[in-house]
Parts: sequence; structure tokens; C-alpha cells
Amino acid sequence: MRRDASKGFGDIAAEPRPKFKRKFYEKELARLQRELVKLQDWVKYKGLKVVILFEGRDAAGKGGAIKRITECLNPRGCTVVALPTPTERERTQWYFQRYVPHLPAAGEIVIFDRSWYNRAGVERVMGFCTEEEVREFFRSCPEFERMLVRSGIRLIKYWFSVSLEEQERRFQDRLRDPAKRWKLSPIDLAARMKWEDYSRAKDEMFRHTDIPEARWYVVEADDKRRARLNCIRHLLGLISYRTVPRPRITLPPRPRPRGYRRAPKHEQLFVPDAYS
Repeated sequence: MRRDASKGFGDIAAEPRPKFKRKFYEKELARLQRELVKLQDWVKYKGLKVVILFEGRDAAGKGGAIKRITECLNPRGCTVVALPTPTERERTQWYFQRYVPHLPAAGEIVIFDRSWYNRAGVERVMGFCTEEEVREFFRSCPEFERMLVRSGIRLIKYWFSVSLEEQERRFQDRLRDPAKRWKLSPIDLAARMKWEDYSRAKDEMFRHTDIPEARWYVVEADDKRRARLNCIRHLLGLISYRTVPRPRITLPPRPRPRGYRRAPKHEQLFVPDAYS
């Protein structure tokens, strides 16, 4: 490992390594996703309550990692929470109040795509809160998380770290690609000019909230494929699980036809086959 000034004030950059080939990546991802299904079965079977926070800089790859984690899981037991800007009413509530209703019940996994750590990051850097509110957050957050852990919730926190150069490359890619342009919000563009401010805010956030009950795990994310695999593999290693016995399913033979005839096609509206 080495310090790299281009990585940005307080972040750590690894020596560049060859990127994964697509064939290996897809094969390993499929294997890990099968294990995630086993993990979800175990969470439901044992009545566990799991909360996973994904934080990091804009364009660090949090969303892509979340998609790969959830795409093979049962959405009834694994939900993703990505809250919008707080309403006027929510701004008058206890800060953590809007997050509490989304916490899991027994047998559930909840993934926060950004979380209460908005207060220590974007809200602080962009001036959406006062320094007194930030200091109160640093006092309250560790106690709030300890309460969650004491209640039986398994709290896992990931920080996706990306270099300044790679973030800029991804921003430019989003700017060129109409399918990705929606990812560039006004806040993202403003944050692009505040790299050092975000670095300092992240470092102080870690000092106050990296507690034994809920540690921060940093995912180096310049290589998206490597970051996704590393994150999923690490997550699987944090929770001891076993394969849950399932009853064997056999499909009974279909009943014999009893004279049903399909309605004529001209009586229905069909989507045109544009690819014939």
C-alpha cells in the first residue's frame, strides 16, 4: 500500500493491478450470488436482523455493488432504502427518526444506499446543516448504533473509496452517455469542486464513528469489478451461515387438456414484434 496525493487527503490508494477479465468476473460473481441466496435463507431461518450501509464519494460504485448483491435475492426479505431529500416536516424531527421505520424485522436484510451519515458528509460539506448539528451527530451516532446492535441488529458499514482521477473519468462518462446522465445531480456537480472538504469530513467521521460495535470497512473501488467481488466476499465472511434444508420440490404432471381453445388473436391487442 502507498500514500498517493492524487487519491485525496486521507484516502489510501493501492498499487494498480490488472483488471479482472469479464469471464472470471462473471463466473465468480455468479458463485458469490449463490452464496448470498444461502445467506438470505439463513437470515430468514434464524430470524436475524441485518443492516448494511453503503457510503462513499459520488460515482464510487455503491449503486453497482448494491445491484449485484440484491439481483438474485428475494425482494420480500431484502430491501434497498435510498431516501430522498428530507421534507420540511422531517427536518424538524429527531435526526435519526426518518431512518428508524426502515430498520429490519426478524429475518430481513435492509441495505441503505446512503444513510444517516449524510449529516457528516454531504449535509456538512454543502452547508445544509450547522456545525452544532454536526457535533451533536458525532455525539449521538455512536450511541444510536450501539442501541441498534444491543437490540439484535447486525450493523455493517462500507465506505467505497475512489481516486480523484477515477471519479472524474466516471463523471465524464456520465456526461457523455444519455442513459447515465441522470446520475449527475446538481449536488454531484457542486461536490466535484469540494474534494478536499469531503476528504476532511470523511476522516473526522471515521474518527468519531468507527466504533468496536460497528466498524467501518473501506472498499477500494477504482476497479468496479474487483470492488464488487471483494465487498460481497467480505460480507459473506462477516455472518456465519449454513445451507438451510429445503423440502424437495417435484412438479406434478400437468392435467390433460379439457377442450379449451385460445381466443382469436385478432380480438386482442399485441405488442408489435419489431425484431423479427
